[in-house]
Amino acid sequence: MENQMEVSEFILTGLTDLQGMEDFLFTLFLLLYVATLLGNGAMVAMVLAEPRLHTPMYFFLGNLSCLDFCYCTVTVPKMLAGFFSGHQTISLAGCLAQLHFFHFLGSSEAVLLAVMAYDRYVAICNPLRYRLVMSPRACLLLAVSTWATGFLHALMHTIMTSQLHFRGHKNIHHFFCDIKPLLSLACDSTRLNLTLLNIITGGIVVIPCVLTLLSYLYIISFLLLKVQSRESRRKAFSTCASHLTVVSLFYGAAILTYAPPSSGESPQWDMVIVLLYSVVTPALNPVIYTLRNKEVQAALRKILHRRFFLDGV
Repeated sequence: MENQMEVSEFILTGLTDLQGMEDFLFTLFLLLYVATLLGNGAMVAMVLAEPRLHTPMYFFLGNLSCLDFCYCTVTVPKMLAGFFSGHQTISLAGCLAQLHFFHFLGSSEAVLLAVMAYDRYVAICNPLRYRLVMSPRACLLLAVSTWATGFLHALMHTIMTSQLHFRGHKNIHHFFCDIKPLLSLACDSTRLNLTLLNIITGGIVVIPCVLTLLSYLYIISFLLLKVQSRESRRKAFSTCASHLTVVSLFYGAAILTYAPPSSGESPQWDMVIVLLYSVVTPALNPVIYTLRNKEVQAALRKILHRRFFLDGV
C-alpha cells in the first residue's frame, strides 16, 4: 500500500558512542530501574494500605508513583535487553508503541504536577473549603482528566507519525523512539508534525509549569503575609518543598527538550536531558517525598513493623 512504511525495523544508535562501557551502563540502568520499581511500588502500597494517607495529596502522589513506575518501564527494559544482547534494535510497531506510551505517560505527569500544585494551593490558602473543593469526586475527575489528556496527546503524535514514510534510514540516534529523532528520518514533509510538537507538546509542558509556578507564588505570598506562626510556615514550606524539587527536575528537563523550536534533530545533550527526566527522576521521586514527609515516613515504619512483626509471629 502507498501509505505503508517501508522500514520494518530501526537501530537505536544513541549509546553506541559509549562502546566499552556496556557492562557499566547495564549495571547502572538496572539499579536505577530496580530502585524505581521498588520505590514507586512501595509508595503506591503505602497510599493504599495506610488509612491516614487516604487524602487528596496522597491520592495524587499515588498517581504520580504509578506514572513513574510505568514511565521508566517504557524505555529501560528495552535498553537493558539491547546492552545484554549487543543489538539495540526495535521493530516499527514497537517503535510507535514506545513513542505513544512515552508521550502518554510523560504528558500525563506534566499535567498531574500542576494538579498537585493546585491541591497544595487550596490546602494552604483556603483550608476551610479544602474538603469541599478537593472532594473525592473532584479528585477522581482531575485524575481521569490528567490521564485522558496524556493519552489523547500521545495518540495525536502516534497517528501523525504513522502516516510518514521511512525509506532506508534505519539509525535513530537516541536510546529509544522519541519523536524528534524519528521525524528526522522521514522522507515526507514533517512541517505539520513539528508544528504540533512545538505548539501542543510545548504547551502541555509550559502551561502546567506556569500554573504550578503561579500556585506556589500565591502560596509563598500567603504564608509570608498572612501566616504569623513560624511553625505553621515551616510545616507548609516543608510540605511543598518535595513537590517543588520534583517539579524543577521534571519541567526543567522537559522544557529544554520540547519547548524550543524543533528542527527534527536530536543533539547529544538532548538525549542526556531525556535520560535525566525519564530514567533518573522516577527513581529519585520516592526518595524526595519520603525524606521530607513525616507522614510517609511514619506510614513506612508502620508497614515495615507490621510486616516484620507478622513474619516473626
